[in-house]
Amino acid sequence: MAKQALTTSKFLASPSHLAVVAAKYSCGAPIGGAEHGPDALIDAGIFSEIESKTKYKCTIDHIAQSGTFGNTNEAHDADPDINGMKRPRAVSLASKQISECVYAHAREGKFVMTLGGDHSIGIGTVTGIARAIRERFGGSELSVLWIDAHADINTPETSPSRRIHGMPVAFASGLAQSPTGHSVFDWITASHLINLKRFVYIGLRDVDEAEERIIAENGIKAYSMDDVRRYGIVKVMGLALEYLGDETPIHVSYDIDSLDPEWAPSTGFPVTPGLSLEEGIHISRRLHATGNLVAMDLVEVNPLVEPGKLGTTVKSAGSVIQAALGVAV
Repeated sequence: MAKQALTTSKFLASPSHLAVVAAKYSCGAPIGGAEHGPDALIDAGIFSEIESKTKYKCTIDHIAQSGTFGNTNEAHDADPDINGMKRPRAVSLASKQISECVYAHAREGKFVMTLGGDHSIGIGTVTGIARAIRERFGGSELSVLWIDAHADINTPETSPSRRIHGMPVAFASGLAQSPTGHSVFDWITASHLINLKRFVYIGLRDVDEAEERIIAENGIKAYSMDDVRRYGIVKVMGLALEYLGDETPIHVSYDIDSLDPEWAPSTGFPVTPGLSLEEGIHISRRLHATGNLVAMDLVEVNPLVEPGKLGTTVKSAGSVIQAALGVAV
């Protein structure tokens, strides 16, 4: 059987090269387990299946934290709070490593698929891709779709939990910055930052009061689950893509908890009701069809939560990933 041809891409120099980054970190969240998510997805054969069905050639980089700021309980004592943030050094180091890794691939025009890990890895993925796009296209800005039950836009000052997995959008956009007198997150420069006027949320349903205020004050386009139910996912995706425009490279950061727990039970922070699997797949298919998608994150698969239902979660994640790459599911 002939392998499936790839859809023409407007912004990739090497559209057949799928660079998979297994980002094995959970230091931004209050519970562990998400660091095992990348291996669960890879071991399920998702990328082997993609290679067998299509002309994609996959390479996989495994990056994980170790040593003083690793994913161990002992690391907490070596990484005291800064401005209330929990494990700031660990998350900053992890984010920098991820940013540099995805940047190197994206700078060569490859599609970058990053597997998490908790959603604090988005600080690294979004900044790395944004930097590469600016360099490849003469200062052009990256557009971002954040598919999530949560807004992840708290700053250290507004966050109730002080956990950085709830802050990646704030750091990637410059709303949150390196604390004065500390080196954490000082690696983020203007070349890394995204423009919140080129940013869209889909699937929100568990948003802090301070986050609602930040979204309103910055005029961020946001579609909640109420909007999805009111208008339908087809209309919402049409509005989101119209807002971003047709000639823009897109990065989708996809938290598996955007799906309803029926479809993704093995995740740390499930919120019902969420997107159906069909709706989640539709989002990916529409993004692929634009020819503008250059990078994707799939985060928060946690094998330690509802381990008996991990297969359901991994299958859902695989479907969303494959649809984004144009693979029939």
